[in-house]
Amino acid sequence: MSDSTDIRAQVVAAAQAMDAAGLVVGTAGNVSGRADDGMIWLTPSSLPYDQVSIDNLAAVDLDGNPVEGSSRPSTEKAMHLACYRAFPEVGGVVHCHPIHASMFAVAHKSIPAVIEEVIVYLGGDVPVTDYRPTGSDELGEEVVRHLADRSAVLMANHGMLCIGESPEHALHAALVAEHTARIVWGASRLGDPVDLPEKALSDFTGVYTYLRTETWAAS
Repeated sequence: MSDSTDIRAQVVAAAQAMDAAGLVVGTAGNVSGRADDGMIWLTPSSLPYDQVSIDNLAAVDLDGNPVEGSSRPSTEKAMHLACYRAFPEVGGVVHCHPIHASMFAVAHKSIPAVIEEVIVYLGGDVPVTDYRPTGSDELGEEVVRHLADRSAVLMANHGMLCIGESPEHALHAALVAEHTARIVWGASRLGDPVDLPEKALSDFTGVYTYLRTETWAAS
């Protein structure tokens, strides 16, 4: 985690990189980061990403109480806060609607861990939640239920949410998940994607677990 000024800069950078990468359309999606003092900084509601700056981010505490004078946070702040409350090692959250990952979300199919980097950076396959309404506390609870040993989750009929030790790290998880979804979608046109050997799954899961429990917590 970082001080307030630094985490705000990280949120802005990740949000604009997310937009540039085509993971969202218009003002959809949102990015947040947790500062050393526990304050959560989020991209403001309904503002184009090229206009987002460290001066117009929204700020709330872990209970969702807004900081006086800050911008209005997204109505989807509940799932961000649910992640921070559940996982003290998490310092950044990215919610986006990438095309291929969202195709899996709409089909209610997980993105399989058929590539080693998916396990190293995401912990394994990217699961799909049960459907819950956008912006609801229930969606936040459903998202958290899948993230104890994963860095990415698909929200049924919606999009994707990723966590990390920082906003940049959470964005990287989103890029890995979308890249994998695109590969799997293409591979399925050629035949059934082939699973990795069990030993590879076990070995690389161990790498993810170490990184999350040791590296994230120390950052």
